[in-house]
Amino acid sequence: MTDRGELGRFLRARRERVGPREVGLPVAGVRRTPGLRREELATLAGVSVDYYVRLERGKETNPSAAVVYRLAEALRLSEAETDHLLTLAAHNAGVRPVRRVPARTVRPTALLLLDSVRPNPAFVVNHINDMLAANPGGLALYPGITDYPPERRNLIRYHFLHPAARELWVDWETLVAGSVAHLRAMAGTDPDDPELAALVGELCCKSPEFARMWNRYDVRPRGTGTKVYNHPTVGRMRLEFENLPLIDSDGQRLVVYLAEPGTPDHDAMVLLEMSAREAVSEEA
Repeated sequence: MTDRGELGRFLRARRERVGPREVGLPVAGVRRTPGLRREELATLAGVSVDYYVRLERGKETNPSAAVVYRLAEALRLSEAETDHLLTLAAHNAGVRPVRRVPARTVRPTALLLLDSVRPNPAFVVNHINDMLAANPGGLALYPGITDYPPERRNLIRYHFLHPAARELWVDWETLVAGSVAHLRAMAGTDPDDPELAALVGELCCKSPEFARMWNRYDVRPRGTGTKVYNHPTVGRMRLEFENLPLIDSDGQRLVVYLAEPGTPDHDAMVLLEMSAREAVSEEA
């Protein structure tokens, strides 16, 4: 069954995070409601209070683009968050994405890319961050991920549930917050995606931190950036990464990690690749 309440939950969560002073409203007396009141947001967005209440409660299912943009402006949403709000509004109005079962196989040319970028760690993930394929360094970048069977090697599951994860990244809290915000963006694109719903349900049950971050309704698409590792095999290393969409591949992305040649970070990255190759040789 389609969930038409996601738009209202998103609006309420973001309304509660905007203080009246941030939008130039006077504050008098004690406020029992966090953030903006419904009537304050309705006034800022130029809609009636009754209309906004129905929107937040899921009883108004087809807001115009103009209303959505005014709400986004009043809530001080980012461009990505505004796009998310528009997508939720379209979903409420009955506009559905064409869904097909996403492929879990990676095409041969993408597998060749994984091999060609070595010693740079690299892997291919799908829209919910299942690791579908990896080169030796990419697999070794996540120590212990092979404890999971291949079909359960999801990076967000690893972040929250694997015992090695909290010690692996120098700033675990920031890293996982970004992962949850990415997953929330995917949920806006297709709230009825059964694979995403199963993953979110599992993590909400098993990880209080995930549940807390999920209910913040932060939205942030995946981009590029830097991650700092305390890796048990090679020690501390700082790696840049790129997210490269694979065209016509059901939302698959190639993620590649890089370091400037001649730096200690690059040396650590090469050592990780070498140790991964040696481990594979010993197993064979």
